[in-house]
Amino acid sequence: MHQLEPFYNWRDLYTPEEDERSPFYGIESDYSQYSNQIYNYLIHPDWNYFGSNNLYMKVLFADYDQQFAVLEMIGEWNDAVENDIMFLKRDVIDPMLKEGIYRFIIIGENILNFHSSDDCYYEEWYDDIKDEGGWIAAINFRDHVIHEMRDNKLHYYINFGENLNSLLWRKLKPQALHEVVDNMILKALT
Repeated sequence: MHQLEPFYNWRDLYTPEEDERSPFYGIESDYSQYSNQIYNYLIHPDWNYFGSNNLYMKVLFADYDQQFAVLEMIGEWNDAVENDIMFLKRDVIDPMLKEGIYRFIIIGENILNFHSSDDCYYEEWYDDIKDEGGWIAAINFRDHVIHEMRDNKLHYYINFGENLNSLLWRKLKPQALHEVVDNMILKALT
C-alpha cells in the first residue's frame, strides 16, 4: 500500500500544503520515513491524517471562486467504531465550509470497506450546503461500499450511482470534472 499515492497530476494547479485556506496548510510530508498506516500496512506520506486511524485523504483541488473541492480517500471508512465521519466533518469539511466550499467531490477508489453508524453527520453536512446549491458526490467507490452506503440511507445526503461510479476523472482538469459532476447531479434531479 505504500506505493499508492494520491493523484498528483494536478499538483501544478493546487497543493493544499501551500493554500492558507486549506485545513492541511503547512503540513510537510516526511519522505525519509513512512509512519502512517492502515491496519498494519504503511501508506505513502502524501496521504494526510485527519484524526482517523484507518482512513486518510488528500485534498486534490479546491476552487474558492467556484466553491468546490476534490478529495481523494484511502483506507477503511469506519463510522461504527472509529467515527470517521465525525473527524472528516469537524476537521476537514467544517473549515472548508467556512471558506465557502459547498460542493464536494469525493474519490473513493481506494476505500476498502465502509461501516456505517447513524447518519447524523451526513445529514448535518447536507444541511450545511443545501441552501448554497451545494452537493456531495461520491466517485468511483467500490460496489460493496456503495451497497453499504445505500443500505444505510446515505443516498439522501450523498450523490452516487452508476454514472458517477464509472467516471474517468483522471482525464479531466479539476474545473471540467466539477462541471461534469454538477451536470450529472442536475440531470438526476430533473
